[in-house]
Amino acid sequence: MNNDIIKAKEILDKENATCVFCRDESVIISHKRGVNPLIELIESGENYSRFSVADKVVGNGAAFLYVILNIREIFAKVISDAACDTFNKYGISYMYENRVKSIQNRTNTGICPMEQAVMNAKTPDEAFMFIKKKIEELKSVK
Repeated sequence: MNNDIIKAKEILDKENATCVFCRDESVIISHKRGVNPLIELIESGENYSRFSVADKVVGNGAAFLYVILNIREIFAKVISDAACDTFNKYGISYMYENRVKSIQNRTNTGICPMEQAVMNAKTPDEAFMFIKKKIEELKSVK
């Protein structure tokens, strides 16, 4: 384990964050839920290549977004089987505390909407499009 991933893990717990990006002296901490912080980072146009990340929950939707962000490695407290498959396919190193078949939604009544949204995605870009569409659908329901 390199120093960046160790630092990201420590900050994740200490700050009760949802995800933490570390690379050398650069640290990005988010307390936002779901895939929102990842989408914001992608849309910022900044380069997050080779960052190490610690995240509370990583489903396949998040995994595809991390591929787009070109991260170096990730530690997840909870990770889905599909996320592991995606990281393996794209050569991203990962570690986890708990591996589950799929990420559940917030009410524990079914699969997470983002995990469902990317079930048929063939590429990270396609997954990103499916995620954005699902977010719009969820906003219109509220």
